[in-house]
Amino acid sequence: MNFDLTSEQEMIKRTIRQFAEEEVAPSAIERDRTKQFPAEIFKKLADMGMMGLPFPEQYGGGGADTISFAIVVEELSRVCGSTGITYSAHISLGGAPLYLFGTEEQKQKYLTPICTGESLGAFGLTEPNAGSDAGGTRTTAKEANGEYVINGNKCFITNASFAKHLALTAITGEKDGKKEISAIIVPTDSPGFTVIDNYEKMGLNSSNTTELVIEDVRVPVENLLGRRGEGFKQFLITLDGGRIGIGAMAVGIAQGAYEKALAYAKERKQFGKSLSSFQAIQFKLADMALKIELARNMVYKAAWLKDQERTFSKEAAMCKLYASEICMEVTSQAVQIHGGYGYMKEYHVERMMRDAKLLEIGEGTSEVQRMVISRLIGC
Repeated sequence: MNFDLTSEQEMIKRTIRQFAEEEVAPSAIERDRTKQFPAEIFKKLADMGMMGLPFPEQYGGGGADTISFAIVVEELSRVCGSTGITYSAHISLGGAPLYLFGTEEQKQKYLTPICTGESLGAFGLTEPNAGSDAGGTRTTAKEANGEYVINGNKCFITNASFAKHLALTAITGEKDGKKEISAIIVPTDSPGFTVIDNYEKMGLNSSNTTELVIEDVRVPVENLLGRRGEGFKQFLITLDGGRIGIGAMAVGIAQGAYEKALAYAKERKQFGKSLSSFQAIQFKLADMALKIELARNMVYKAAWLKDQERTFSKEAAMCKLYASEICMEVTSQAVQIHGGYGYMKEYHVERMMRDAKLLEIGEGTSEVQRMVISRLIGC
């Protein structure tokens, strides 16, 4: 058992940490306030070859592994959760389904622009009446004259405003009285396809979260992603990988909040001593450090299992569940350690606490993760 990062992983970590500190961190508070999408940051990440990091070089990717992807998500999220979730969704929800289930022609046509950063990756799954119950999908795709005619709505879709195409789930028929759900690649400039970006969110304000309105959108049947009727199965596989990204994001936000709290506790004087000299604060910081380290190890284990092409569904659910819950706890304690200043935007930790909450909800709520784990341990 080797816990050392490879030389390539270490290099990626050093590079992305420096980038995060110099390019992402300085304007994080302002982007959160103005809700400005970090477009320039992603152009620079594309120039660095990071936008297709875990995908093969033949599609414009970096040929790296899942642990490297987790490292990049963590380092970006450490200074800006909005940037972290944009990158994570781009890779794990936008690019991964195309790579896993696409034909060679589809990969060349649709995965390559995602890897080069020409298009951001997005995935159309959630609907107003189909959140945790993704099987409650109502969007339909009816086949006629060599085309799918698609109608429906999607909500809470990350990156769609900056995606040239995305895969979405739709009902393509019925089999044995059950919905036949398929995945279909849809260009976002198709007539009848509308992206609406007007959500008022609690956190992650500079990430792009949209609603999709799909009215008689026509795409050729060749845009079917994977096999017809296997869309449900495909997005479950996709979400397994996505949960590693959310886990890494949670570790990053928690790490950032912990570092802010530790630095503040050393500098802040109360009763003639630094806060960090009080045992009550020391214990808080010790617990934060402990839980972050455990969460990171769980994320890396899930990523390693994925890279070994071994079963990782249980570990992905565990890392997402544990990391997201300790992230919420750590950011809350970071605000507490800062006292009144923790409630002020200029000290970062209140933003981190707001950003953290989505991680207990997105890509399967904490309750859904517990359902997944209980099923996989044989309950």
